[in-house]
Amino acid sequence: MEARHLRYALALADHQHFGRAAASLGIAQPPLSQQIAALERELGARLFDRTARGVFPTAAGEAFLARARRALAEMSAAVSDTGRAARGETGGLRLGFIGSALLELLPSLLGRFVRERPEVRLGLHEMSTCRSAAALLGGELDISIGRGAPRGAGAEDLVSVTVGRDHLVAVVGAAHPLAGQPKVAVEQLRGQHLIVAPADEEPVVAGWLDALLDDGAGAAVPDGGVTDARDVHTIVGLASCGVGVGLGPACLRVVARPGTWVCEVSPRVELPDLVMSFRARDRSPVLAAFLDTARELCPGVDERLERLGRR
Repeated sequence: MEARHLRYALALADHQHFGRAAASLGIAQPPLSQQIAALERELGARLFDRTARGVFPTAAGEAFLARARRALAEMSAAVSDTGRAARGETGGLRLGFIGSALLELLPSLLGRFVRERPEVRLGLHEMSTCRSAAALLGGELDISIGRGAPRGAGAEDLVSVTVGRDHLVAVVGAAHPLAGQPKVAVEQLRGQHLIVAPADEEPVVAGWLDALLDDGAGAAVPDGGVTDARDVHTIVGLASCGVGVGLGPACLRVVARPGTWVCEVSPRVELPDLVMSFRARDRSPVLAAFLDTARELCPGVDERLERLGRR
């Protein structure tokens, strides 16, 4: 018994006539009659009563046809599901990202992906660059988005591409002496209590900050001390409380609250790139679909991925 036998029987039941059923199937009537007769012999039961008024299913035929319809529907669904999975329209994607990625990058990137592939199961995890890199290397994530490319053991097995760039700004409370100033010099920051990302969670940013604040005498820690803050919301919140000067990406202006003031840092200081990383050997269709979305929305990603062998 083959799928075509099921289609033949269903066509005959629908048209109740061998000639009309054969025409709907695009075959001659004699072969259809022969195939139905062979099917009945294989099943050991008469599926149709041949009468002068037409051809009608027997009780055995009704039972067979009910199962045949479901079987063909399942076969059709299997073909459809296979195609959708191969196109990355179903399946799962686990994404780890730093909080600031939600301010500019992810609303467009993730928003487009969700609209175009609503049946993909998303596992979204806000975490530091260091933690997301470790989770990616450990197989707990499919993609990580953080500041700078992952480093350390296993990083050579990852593909990393820049998906965003930003520069440094300072945020202070309304009562702070810097409030109202359009710019603050790097030299002024050395004497302030700074609110920054923790060194153990954002090592690339911490190393960059040490180099920025180094006064040439090896004093990288600002005179006023440091308070760690794990995301831009905490940086802005603590600054509004008057704790000190918050340092973060310019995109934090999006979440700057009333009672805070954002200053440009002079000279302009570029932050470490916002980087998307994934395992080089991961050929998941869902990952490929996410990368295609990034190609469309993030300038330069298509060229960078092609250089890295990901077309």
